Amino acid sequence: MSHAEGVNVKRRRVLIASTAAVGAVGVGAIATPFVRSWYPSAKAEAAGAAVVQDISGIENGQMITVKYRGKPIFVVKRTDEMVANLSKVTPKLSDPESAKSVQPEYCKNETRSIKPEILVVEGVCTHLGCAPTFRPEVGAADLGGADWFGGFFCPCHGSLYDLSGRVYSGVPAPNNLSIPEYKIEDTILTVGES
Repeated sequence: MSHAEGVNVKRRRVLIASTAAVGAVGVGAIATPFVRSWYPSAKAEAAGAAVVQDISGIENGQMITVKYRGKPIFVVKRTDEMVANLSKVTPKLSDPESAKSVQPEYCKNETRSIKPEILVVEGVCTHLGCAPTFRPEVGAADLGGADWFGGFFCPCHGSLYDLSGRVYSGVPAPNNLSIPEYKIEDTILTVGES
């Protein structure tokens, strides 16, 4: 009698199949976290995701700040007077036509916006990346007196921007404030999509 005659072939096949199944489950358990490590983290996904903001509560002449990709985005609801004053500062600006600026095509106009009354601009000075302050008051003595029609002042090195984010001549900042991709539907602002 040979040794093979006493072996239960059916039992052997069940044991081999069971071992293979347990092995496959083990490989899957090990591979799943490895494959998931290739996906971006929730923080990274959120950093690149569009930001949605209801802007119906912004008062005329007021600014709010929202975060997008780690940067402050200034949203200003300009009054009719603020929009009218934009043309008064044009001769004092370094790039009034925004030729050297980072902005979407639909914002290549004097107001640098989709709707003239709503300005959406990155709150990062183009000189060294400081955060400019919102200075909407006309005629501020510390910012040029009668020549100041409101805008943004960078306290780090004194750069000035008008209420469209256009940079004044003779200041350290080389370019206008950047305009991100955005869209406005009714009173909902979406930064990061157009």
